[in-house]
Amino acid sequence: MANERGKNEPQVDPKLLELLACPLTKAPLSWDPERGELVSRLAKLAYPVRGGIPIMLPSEARALGADEG
Repeated sequence: MANERGKNEPQVDPKLLELLACPLTKAPLSWDPERGELVSRLAKLAYPVRGGIPIMLPSEARALGADEG
C-alpha cells in the first residue's frame, strides 16, 4: 500500500505554495519536506504544517539555526 505511506507525510499543494508568503517579510516560502515546514529564509523562520494546513503564525514558527539559513 504505497499510497497509504504518503498520507502520513505532510504535504503542501504546489499551487498553494505559489500563493503563500511569509507574514512578516512578504517573501516567498520554500518547502522543506524533511521537516514538513515552510521556510522563510529572509525572516529566518520555519512555519509548521499540521494535517496539511500551514500554520502561518510567527508565534508558532521555529527560528532557523545558523547552519540552516
